[in-house]
Amino acid sequence: MMRFLYTLVFYLALPLVFLRLFRRGKKAPDYRQAWSERMGYLPVALNDCIWIHAVSFGESIAATPLIKCLQKTYPNLPILVTNTTPTGKAHLRKTFGDSIHISYFPYDLPAVLARFLRRSQPKILILIETELWPNLLKACQKRHIPVLLANARLSERSAAKYAKVKRLTTGMLEDISCVAAQSKEDGQRFVNLGLPADRLHITGSIKFDITISNEIRHQASELKATWQDRPVWIAASTHQGEEEHILMAFGLILKAFPDALLILVPRHPERFNGVKELCEHQGFTLITRSSQRPCTASTQIYLGDTMGEMLLLYGASQIAFIGGSFVPVGGHNLLEPTALGIPSIIGPNYFNFKEITTMLVASEATYIVKNPEELAERIIELFDSPMLARQRGESGLRVLEQNRGALAKLCDIIGGILKD
Repeated sequence: MMRFLYTLVFYLALPLVFLRLFRRGKKAPDYRQAWSERMGYLPVALNDCIWIHAVSFGESIAATPLIKCLQKTYPNLPILVTNTTPTGKAHLRKTFGDSIHISYFPYDLPAVLARFLRRSQPKILILIETELWPNLLKACQKRHIPVLLANARLSERSAAKYAKVKRLTTGMLEDISCVAAQSKEDGQRFVNLGLPADRLHITGSIKFDITISNEIRHQASELKATWQDRPVWIAASTHQGEEEHILMAFGLILKAFPDALLILVPRHPERFNGVKELCEHQGFTLITRSSQRPCTASTQIYLGDTMGEMLLLYGASQIAFIGGSFVPVGGHNLLEPTALGIPSIIGPNYFNFKEITTMLVASEATYIVKNPEELAERIIELFDSPMLARQRGESGLRVLEQNRGALAKLCDIIGGILKD
């Protein structure tokens, strides 16, 4: 009955869903494209594919090493990756080209899913992190398609929300073949909500298995050289209401280091122009990455308004602030700057990456700050002491190395499922 009511409400809300896409398309035109894919019309018919769902940009990045592993291990099986955002699709297209099939995720409606599954014929469905869709899981269960929840995480906050609809949640978890959780705490929360304990594996996070290509390192070194030894820090994946804190901190930093350069990278492309206007309105001199203009001595802010270049911009920085943490978003992935040997700073809201943040803070690779004043203080401290910054970066690299191995465990689980 719960699933029936959920489906009924979804059908009734469908016009509003498309209206929301249309409105978002005013700032990000890609949202007005490929609506047929969201209704289950997969552009190409497949057979025995490995279907991976990575909901957005962050999950697409996390799934990248897994996709590469599966391509190498199962070269004869087509790989289909779905997500819900244009930024996720853009990252996958840039990284994999035509070597995988990419589509928007079909809406969680029985008729839509039936159409999509007829066209895709998946051999397995791999959901990245926490993507629980009642009709999708039931459709796969009826068609005997195994479902793996990979790199799974479930915060206390999210678990409490799922507990409010316990009957629906338990039904979904019973339809999942296996959960590969990032930690024992995450796994126990799934079990408490109704996952059969024998379907739980603790693998750790595949985000620790990140590798930085020599090409990225070389490009970052070249970009950094153009800034002529200026102190450079990056505020990455910032959200609405967060840039004001960043600019306040930057004003304090400039008093101690007048030649400091801030690389500012908003999380969502539809906000690029608004953030640019905010910076200019507050009197900062700015150039955009997309303009390809040279960064002169008078440039104070370098606005990262391109997609798929975060690793490059991290590599050209000395210190990284992780966005989504001065606002209640829950933070973003700290392991990208960590893999580049860069010390990181995060605000008080990091509940989406609590375990990783706790490990990095304990190793003194990451600072937690409560406000712009503390952010400025920490950055000034690291600019003042390059040796301290280097030590912090090296501590992060040790944490990364000690926690690698989740990808191999996950690939073994997938191999076992595909053999059955």
